[in-house]
Amino acid sequence: MTNDPANRPRSLAELLARQPSDAERQHRANDLIGRARLVRAHGWDAYRYTWSTGEVAGVAMILDDNAVLYDVAEDESAVLSTWSANLWGIAGGEADSDNGYERTRCWLSELRVALE
Repeated sequence: MTNDPANRPRSLAELLARQPSDAERQHRANDLIGRARLVRAHGWDAYRYTWSTGEVAGVAMILDDNAVLYDVAEDESAVLSTWSANLWGIAGGEADSDNGYERTRCWLSELRVALE
């Protein structure tokens, strides 16, 4: 078990069933778009080794920067797997995996459009 912000113990079943909210996904979207803007303005040098691998990979995905993406991740599928679980929860991420990460690819595509 682990604790939620209200200090109520949560079971493994609750953790597996949890789905992030639209607000949480919007927060992640805003964060990645902001990071992508920083990279566009200043390049990767100031951020690549400061941000987490997941943050770097997510920004690289929306910037279509395959060189950085493949430097920090095994392949695109590994990045999609991680972001899928972060965006849709564990069960939702597994369902998205079965669909070739369609929902996650769409979400990232929307961020690319928002960045323009």
